[in-house]
Amino acid sequence: MKKLFAVIGDPIGHSMSPVMHNDLFSFYQIDATYVPFQVKSEDLQDVMKGLKAMGVGGFNVTVPHKSAIIPFLDEVDELAARIGAVNTVVNENGRLKGYNTDGPGFLEGLKTHISTVAGKKVLIIGAGGAARAIYFTLAKEKPLAIDMANRTIEKAEQLIADCPYTVSSAALSLAEAGKNSGEYDLIVQTTLIGMAPKTAEQPLQLSSIKNQSLICDIIYNPLATKFLTAAKEKGASIQNGIDMFVYQGALAFEKWTGVFPDVQRMRANVLKQLGGNPC
Repeated sequence: MKKLFAVIGDPIGHSMSPVMHNDLFSFYQIDATYVPFQVKSEDLQDVMKGLKAMGVGGFNVTVPHKSAIIPFLDEVDELAARIGAVNTVVNENGRLKGYNTDGPGFLEGLKTHISTVAGKKVLIIGAGGAARAIYFTLAKEKPLAIDMANRTIEKAEQLIADCPYTVSSAALSLAEAGKNSGEYDLIVQTTLIGMAPKTAEQPLQLSSIKNQSLICDIIYNPLATKFLTAAKEKGASIQNGIDMFVYQGALAFEKWTGVFPDVQRMRANVLKQLGGNPC
């Protein structure tokens, strides 16, 4: 009997996860299908009951349900619980267990550009769910420091305070972070600025960039945001959100099937759907 996997969110029509995962099921000859479900917040509890009743093998969770779903799960992985958000659910013998592969997915993708975060000074722009997942994950890797820049400094301060791992951090305004951008080995942009309809905008101005620095933007559509384009013009290495998207998906696929998939195949498939070339 064909196994069911899914992604739930609202909206969901833009998701490339079905194309990516269905290709993997076919490639590895796994009798399964992956479908998108648009789920309104008020229907989340009922949908969870329905997925469990159908014996779903697992599913991904995207906005706006990553935190709201937690009370409806039977168990939550420690990292996901600390982050306060779930993006992957596995049906383990009738029990739904939540995981967060966003932070680990970002870290795995990062390794395609730099070997380690240890000893490096990092700036994260934004203080939302993705920033939280990335901050908590990188904090375990023994960086020299991780500073947070956000429009609301208090939100960045709260995120820093919530982290269970010890790391030197400062909460900065966007203007201050831009002015001091030359201090950082790694800068990670996690906000929605740069996506439609804000493709002409940048979250902050890079006044300078440290030699050998890597500038990341977790947005992958467009493939090169104005922020990344500006960083490249200043001589920095750049990385868009394709790697994070692919690796978080690969980690989810592994949890569902026990198979760590061909990430290059996944990457090529996503790029084909986007109709572009990687940065």
